[in-house]
Amino acid sequence: MPTEHEHIPPQVFVLFGATGDLAKRKLFPGLYHLAAAGRLPQEYFIIGSGRHSPGTDDEFRDRVRGELGEFVKDLDEKVADELLSRLSFQTSTDDDGAELAAAVRAARGRLGDDSRTLVYLSVPPAATKAMFAMLGKEGIAEGARIVHEKPFGTDLESSRELDAAVKAVVSEDQVYRIDHFLGKEAVQNILALRFANGLIEPAWNRSNVVSIQIDVPEDLTVEGRGAFYEETGCFRDMISTHLIQVLGFVAMEPPERFDATALRNEKHKVFAAMKPLDPARVVFGQYDGYLDVDGVAKGSKVETLVALEAFVDTDRWQGVPFYLRTGKAMGDNRKTVTLTFRTPPSGRFGDNSYGPDHLNMELDDSPTAAIHLNVKRPGPDMALTCATFALDLALEDPDDVPLEAYERLLLDVMRGDQTLFTRSDEVDRVWEVCQPVLDNPPAVQPYEPGSWGPEAALTLPGPDGWRLPDA
Repeated sequence: MPTEHEHIPPQVFVLFGATGDLAKRKLFPGLYHLAAAGRLPQEYFIIGSGRHSPGTDDEFRDRVRGELGEFVKDLDEKVADELLSRLSFQTSTDDDGAELAAAVRAARGRLGDDSRTLVYLSVPPAATKAMFAMLGKEGIAEGARIVHEKPFGTDLESSRELDAAVKAVVSEDQVYRIDHFLGKEAVQNILALRFANGLIEPAWNRSNVVSIQIDVPEDLTVEGRGAFYEETGCFRDMISTHLIQVLGFVAMEPPERFDATALRNEKHKVFAAMKPLDPARVVFGQYDGYLDVDGVAKGSKVETLVALEAFVDTDRWQGVPFYLRTGKAMGDNRKTVTLTFRTPPSGRFGDNSYGPDHLNMELDDSPTAAIHLNVKRPGPDMALTCATFALDLALEDPDDVPLEAYERLLLDVMRGDQTLFTRSDEVDRVWEVCQPVLDNPPAVQPYEPGSWGPEAALTLPGPDGWRLPDA
């Protein structure tokens, strides 16, 4: 049942793409964990939908049960039984959702007048506009909260066309454009670390910081996702979404309140102040072996790695470079933000050379941060060494288990809280910033799998290089 401190009204969850990979890995496990934690409403139904039926409802339930067994550790059969008893499937297409609409109305009728509809659109990008039109035509969108998966267009023009199609059906306060990076506990902790600590906030500016890196290497290849990557590429998949959204959190001014309006206003101000990306300061790479992946076109020039330099032209950050890097088949799997601080004048410690201090934040599900400082090496001489002060919130409060990103974001949709979702004006401005690279993309350079990218990417930040691999 719901937690005691809040009431969530009865819900009808409509999951498009219910037999797809996202539903299998994230959505159904997320609903299961919310149910196990008592965070779902007392009354709800889940209606999966898609073009092709997985069989009878019982066969669909058996399929989802098997997937929960694969992706949920220590599955509680009682919780799973209760969740699956509320699950059904109804076919629909992007031009015919009459039977689905009838199923939703019937479910809402059983739940009562205070029930709500939550629609999760996990569909191919080419189908998104038609799906919104169908939801409007069949009445499913009326009063519903609709979770919209990226991509939000593929460039500035297509994003504006998509936004117009969405706004023709629903209002902005009904749309929850999801970026799962913003649901991560560690990303939200950037805000707490900044704004709740008098030691850190006064130093979070160009007077003290010389550069900021947002580094998201992945050691996985695109195996099994070749066709998707051919359509999207790394720049659209990661830069124009996840990494720039994280940049917004790192660079924003203090919001008046931590609510949807104030926080997203400040994030939009960051994007409005970003200079359009300079293609000359962007590096595209492609790992050796990408061309052998199923679904990849012969001689493809699609990038699997991007490294770039960006600037936010505000009083706080003017002149401070933001270095963003992400790619497939790299040397590690990390999500790291690093602030490099100015080095005090040297010479007072004799011949000792010492580097800058760093604040490093790992954006894993369990937040960690580390401050790297210069201290005296033990012994008779004034010699320096680097010491690290680490913060592990999971160890600080072991009884408080963080929500996985999709769990947190699904809960926020039920609450009607859009704070961690992307607003349409943010999307539009980010595409304006990115469009010069799409218009004039840099040549793709090869790199070895397991490496940190081509030489041009490695040298982009200058002599200090990247903080990863760990220095």
